[in-house]
Amino acid sequence: MSQPAASIVRIARALSRELAALHPPASLAFTYDPIEYAWSAHRAYCLMAHARPRALFVGMNPGPFGMAQTGVPFGEVAAVQGFLGIDERITPPAKQHPRRPIEGFSCRRSEVSGRRFWGLMHNAFETRQRFFRSAFVWNWCPLAFLAASGANVTPDKLPASVRGPIEAACDRALVRIVRALEPRMVIGVGGFARDRAIGALPSDTAVHTVLHPSPASPAANRGWERQAREQLVSCGFLE
Repeated sequence: MSQPAASIVRIARALSRELAALHPPASLAFTYDPIEYAWSAHRAYCLMAHARPRALFVGMNPGPFGMAQTGVPFGEVAAVQGFLGIDERITPPAKQHPRRPIEGFSCRRSEVSGRRFWGLMHNAFETRQRFFRSAFVWNWCPLAFLAASGANVTPDKLPASVRGPIEAACDRALVRIVRALEPRMVIGVGGFARDRAIGALPSDTAVHTVLHPSPASPAANRGWERQAREQLVSCGFLE
């Protein structure tokens, strides 16, 4: 295990424990922590990290059919099993929303964001080894938040009383990740992640952004990969 990868594993575990000590808002029915229940897959992913990559990509938080199922950022099942080569047993949490069960790698729903993101990286780098020598992906917040209806609640929509402590913990972890990996640049996947990185990291950190691949974004549905490639070439990540 390389020193950077070992550091990532420790940071992930510490952040999970720190967030577990916080009280979830009463307005939320469920909070999923895939670092906790999908630890074997998440650890396998963290161990792929290399020192001084060209970029650290920062996402927002797990999607219900991505990292919430597989423990991997943007972790659409097919992409994680195929391109990343991770296929671990997931032990679902005891408390689950009936409309958002944790099925692990048996989940048949495809997370569009993950399929788009890892599809681009597969096309650009061909192998996971080449990708991880150039980049690593970290979700700013590892928790998935669900309303009573089963709707996904993004971190920016949390009540202010609990959002502050969560933001502080996730910002500190991001700083530690950047110190451990020493990437040349940080790329926020979407405006939220970019803004969290700018606010948390030293002012001399090169922070860029790439359009979020979510199908909820009209812009992303108009040829996301083409637009993302143009942005990644512009910031110097891709040639």
